[in-house]
Amino acid sequence: MSVDSTSPPSGNGAHSPAFRYPSVDPGIPALEIDALLDAHHELIDRIKLCFGMDRADFEQSVRPLLRRYAGFVHLLPCTADNYFNAPGGLLRIGLETAFYALQGTDAHIFSGRATITERRNLEPRWRQATFIAGLCCEVHRPLSHLIVTDEAGNEWSPYLGPLTDWLKAHHVARYFLKWRPNALESRSLGLFALPHVVAAEVLQDLASGNTQIVPHLLATIAGLPIYRDHNVLETLVRRALALVIDRFLLASAERYGKPQLGSHLERYLVDALRRLVTANASWTPNADKSRVWHGTDGMFLVWPSAADDVRKLLEADQLPGIPKAPETILEVLLTAGVLCAQEGGKATWLIHPPTSKSPLEAVKLSAPGILYAESDKMPESLPASLLTPPRPAEPSTAPGSTEASPNVPSPARRRIRTAPSDTAEAPAEPQSAQLPLSAAPPSPSPDEAGDTTSNAAQTTAQPTAEPPSSPPKLLAPLRLPLTVRDALQDIVATLGGAEEGWWAALPAEDGLFIPLASLATRKLTPPAAIRAMNEAGMLAAPVPLTRAFQGQEVVGILLAARHVQGMPQAATGGEH
Repeated sequence: MSVDSTSPPSGNGAHSPAFRYPSVDPGIPALEIDALLDAHHELIDRIKLCFGMDRADFEQSVRPLLRRYAGFVHLLPCTADNYFNAPGGLLRIGLETAFYALQGTDAHIFSGRATITERRNLEPRWRQATFIAGLCCEVHRPLSHLIVTDEAGNEWSPYLGPLTDWLKAHHVARYFLKWRPNALESRSLGLFALPHVVAAEVLQDLASGNTQIVPHLLATIAGLPIYRDHNVLETLVRRALALVIDRFLLASAERYGKPQLGSHLERYLVDALRRLVTANASWTPNADKSRVWHGTDGMFLVWPSAADDVRKLLEADQLPGIPKAPETILEVLLTAGVLCAQEGGKATWLIHPPTSKSPLEAVKLSAPGILYAESDKMPESLPASLLTPPRPAEPSTAPGSTEASPNVPSPARRRIRTAPSDTAEAPAEPQSAQLPLSAAPPSPSPDEAGDTTSNAAQTTAQPTAEPPSSPPKLLAPLRLPLTVRDALQDIVATLGGAEEGWWAALPAEDGLFIPLASLATRKLTPPAAIRAMNEAGMLAAPVPLTRAFQGQEVVGILLAARHVQGMPQAATGGEH
């Protein structure tokens, strides 16, 4: 601010009243709602054309929404020092996002399974709900990021009413802002502001004749997923908001040279991570060749493979402004606090998964709950550290070595220990162990060989399950869905373990018994998986049955034995 040199100083020698040092926050004027909307009349006219309404219908159905939204946010900025940070920024970003989201509805068919008559009646309501979702996409910010006061320090309570009503009730001419330090992004708070923007009659009209529009609208505003259904409103609003922010950042010349990362990209990147964990089989934690590894020292993502998956998913969403380089994605997530670096500042870590022959480069999540915020149960972690290299395996005896393996007795020792006639000559064992290295052990007599064979048979009859010589493999028809195939292959692969306690299924004479819990833990819905396997002709029994599995009676399905190659034989288990 400069001093007007033409203004004469006052009689007491002070400067002009137009200048004060130090500078004082002038505040934001308390304007009327009509004045707020008049500043955006061109955009509002484009909204009216996009709705395809005449002026009377627009003034009756859409204009009240705009007035209520302007009355709630007034001239509040959207962010402190990033996008739409000037007074009136929150009003502008809501109008622009609503407009572009409404434009996107032209390329979508809502209620696709309904009849033509039903779609004709519901289509205008879906469009109106999309417009409302875009309008209120950032309405949570006054509740979580801002503190509004008058000159006396009295605060506005956004939960109780719109800002315009508070200004009128307290006769406030100018109001002032304070930004909450370290405020969290809490989009769900927008649900508490929604009644101040959308009248109850509007919600009732949207819910008339259907049960989908209002839940999709609320889920979009709150940023929450809708299970077993695709939220078209969320897709349209997310794409429109990314476009609006990207356009603003490109048009803001004062931001060139000092980009601020993580401010608006974090939500898209974290959402992509959660979607990949839910829907992508290669993101199953601690699975073979998985992108996600969870150990006692935290949860890690294999990098840059995880970044490539995120980039492909967001490119499919057609979101503008999304970084393509793994280094940029890593910087955004580190700045936003999603990932944490090492003490020395290095962003990546070296992990040692149990199924990998060499260490892998990975990034560490600051908290595992970032990926599983909407899950009821966190995935189980490995009982070992991922950052600690595994101990090298003890060297085994070479085939031509002269020393006997400690786990496999020599023929002489086995004959002495198992033959009944040699029990009195047990002290002779050390003597037989000290035969010359060049001398071969004596061949057993036919009687001794028979005793040895019978004892060996008794030894193999003990109830211990041994892993198969080759790892079990799933033999599935090509028409089986890929998600079901991957889950079944993972279940069958557990049979290669040495202990039955780690098996996810129970081998039997009539097939492979798979508990329904083993399907559910691998992101499969049991009824859908059973239907897919039935259609592929893979089940030995068409309906679920109950069997004893690991000491408990559980419900499961019976996979035909012909679909499992190299299936071992279990020593326990029975049918009920």
